[in-house]
Amino acid sequence: MTTPTHPIPTNIITGFLGVGKTTAINTLLENRPAGESWAVLVNEFGQVGIDQEMMPDGDGLHIKELAGGCICCALGPSLRATVKDLIELARPDRLIIEPTGIGHPEGIIDALTGPTFKDRLDLRATVCLLDPRVLGDEAVLDNNVFHDQLNLADVVLINKCDVAEEAQIAAAEASLGNMFPLKQHVGRTTRGVIAPALLDLVRNGELESQFPEAHAQTLQPAPGGTHPYQQKRSRARKADSVPAPSPAPGQPICETGQGAGLFTCGWVFHRDDCFDFWKLEAVLSALESVNRIKGVIRIGDAWVFYNRVGHEHDFDKVAYRRDSRIEIISSTALDWDGIEKDMLGCLEA
Repeated sequence: MTTPTHPIPTNIITGFLGVGKTTAINTLLENRPAGESWAVLVNEFGQVGIDQEMMPDGDGLHIKELAGGCICCALGPSLRATVKDLIELARPDRLIIEPTGIGHPEGIIDALTGPTFKDRLDLRATVCLLDPRVLGDEAVLDNNVFHDQLNLADVVLINKCDVAEEAQIAAAEASLGNMFPLKQHVGRTTRGVIAPALLDLVRNGELESQFPEAHAQTLQPAPGGTHPYQQKRSRARKADSVPAPSPAPGQPICETGQGAGLFTCGWVFHRDDCFDFWKLEAVLSALESVNRIKGVIRIGDAWVFYNRVGHEHDFDKVAYRRDSRIEIISSTALDWDGIEKDMLGCLEA
């Protein structure tokens, strides 16, 4: 299959954990120009893929997910291979890449502008979403990856302005206004709405990372040479050569991972497992030391998307119907077995 004649307009949509990147991309996909084919590469830090399932499916949309690490480091080779496949198989009119919330953009930018893709991709504005409320969170402010997501962004959109206080939004605008080089655009938005014209701003090649080693410093190989992102567990999987098992009713598949100072655990439940949502919500909402929880959960004949960022959570109905799956990202290793037991206790008889 031949490659496109002209380089494909490409954008990176960044932002810290839970800022609303997937919602923003969904809105862009729903409003893409008629007749255009778009491809999206979604990267999830956790072992269980959920974001892809939350994206629309239809003609002219090509969604690919890479889970279980960051495409800026552990999954770097997969990034190049997957982008190459999307170019050759989907032949999109636009490519959007959504790194994980703790992903450093520099490695992605280097890959997309390097020799492999320099004649095939036209990397345009990198857009970073910012929740202004995190500027009061020392744990986020101490994270150098968070700062470089802003440093390397051409466009910064202050998101969640419907729930943030005006003083928080104004403080964010003041901080962004002091950055150099100046951003091409700083704006306010809610629910991650990105004006399509912002995507076609020309990338500022003068933007530099302030902390280029920030991510690598937290991803040193574990004893024995195993990369932290490759430490994962499956109760039914004994070796990588064995095909991934399928869950049985009441017997979910569980995998864990860790890296960048965070721990993940994800479960995939059988399609027939049906939860009492209010009991499950109580279990998930009571967990401490949690950065993020995402899940698609069957309740009766419907499925809902559960989304927790910090101590805030919400839920909504989704069209997804294949299985239930839950992913937890935390700052410490939690009692995963105990959490699984509590979740199974929420299954309806």
